[in-house]
Amino acid sequence: MINTKALSIGYVKHTKQTVVQSDLHLQIAPAEMLAIIGPNGCGKSTLLRTLSGLQAPLKGSVLVNAKELEKLSMQEKASLFALVLTEPVQINYCTVSQLVSMGRYPHTGRFGRLSPEDHLKVEEALERVHLGNFADRPLAELSDGERQRAMVAKALAQDTPLIFLDEPTAHLDLSNKVELMVLLRDLARDTGKTVLLSTHELELALHLSDRVWLMKPQAGGIVKGTPSELLATQSLQDVFKNDLFGFEPETGRVHIF
Repeated sequence: MINTKALSIGYVKHTKQTVVQSDLHLQIAPAEMLAIIGPNGCGKSTLLRTLSGLQAPLKGSVLVNAKELEKLSMQEKASLFALVLTEPVQINYCTVSQLVSMGRYPHTGRFGRLSPEDHLKVEEALERVHLGNFADRPLAELSDGERQRAMVAKALAQDTPLIFLDEPTAHLDLSNKVELMVLLRDLARDTGKTVLLSTHELELALHLSDRVWLMKPQAGGIVKGTPSELLATQSLQDVFKNDLFGFEPETGRVHIF
């Protein structure tokens, strides 16, 4: 679905260009959960934002279904992928249902009116994330975990083949982290959607993801493979070098020395 060719990512400030990663040749396949992991500052969020079109590549190209991402219209992008960012949602006087309904706007035409089918999609998305009984509840009354599930429901209501999530568990406690990651895995398996997420939850990513992109620091590139492949080659230990901990080779569990 998505391919990159000689992709360089980073940012420009006051005409100065900073390259975070370069010469990336990546591929995202349908119906998989793919996790981007790596140390702070390696470019996880930058890569996700570049692949979703929120920022332009420094060099190279991103192809979506063989078309250049930069040449796609906003409507075309909205039909291909939904995006859930790290920042907590702060919308006053908005109910859960109203938030999730925003995901349907790419499908509603120029007047933005929801059809019976749109309402059904919203209801199905809410049920999928176990918020069916929260439809009329104000967002301000939700916990962090519930609010994040509402954002996932909005992405589901958008009904795109790709869902991108930047640190979706960043503000959650352990129970909600696990619940959300399992939910995302099940979405990929049950609906055929591709879920691409960046995360610091290494153990959860290794247990639940189909594939992993392990980003090296200092523009060191990306190691790609299944969780078992990364564990077998000690790639995790090489990237997260530390005398205080290591990774169990079979389970990926962090072992404190």
